[in-house]
Amino acid sequence: MPSSTASAGLASRLIAGASLLYPLLVWLGLKYLGAFAVVSILAVVVALRLALGRRTALDLVLALAVIAALALLAIDARTAVLIHPVLVNFGFAAVFAYTLAAPPPMVERLARILDPDLPAAAAPYLRKVTLAWIGFFLVNGTIAVWTVVWGTIDQWALYNGLIAYLLIGAMFAGELLVRRRIMPKKGERA
Repeated sequence: MPSSTASAGLASRLIAGASLLYPLLVWLGLKYLGAFAVVSILAVVVALRLALGRRTALDLVLALAVIAALALLAIDARTAVLIHPVLVNFGFAAVFAYTLAAPPPMVERLARILDPDLPAAAAPYLRKVTLAWIGFFLVNGTIAVWTVVWGTIDQWALYNGLIAYLLIGAMFAGELLVRRRIMPKKGERA
């Protein structure tokens, strides 16, 4: 019999997978289940994340996006289902912007996970990268708005389920490569 820790870990991985597959699940769900079922499933997934003790900025953004989607169900079911990536992108932009006002900036917080001994000289660069991510999330969210308002479900699924993930990965990988080139190595720090 698996332990509760192992079960929680498996549940956490399944929830993360469902979150990443959201656009595909929406595309299939709208074809076969309907908007109410899709938003309900999303609400259950986010509730499970929160029940597992998650309390990250991502979880807050996801919870607020689900609340907004549930509220939109009564007005426009299609928009309620498709609005999720829009709200998540704008939510991330807001969280990253907040960390500029309440330092350290988000990218510095994340960088310190990999390297707790970052030099103080890295702070201005990491602040600029946080600004770049804010811009990225605003542009990505705006494109997601276009897919909701004027796009087809296939365009919405392609952009939000593939292209946006590729762009996020490219931005993340590119920034890591730049950071490694311009920041001093551990042995070179004063």
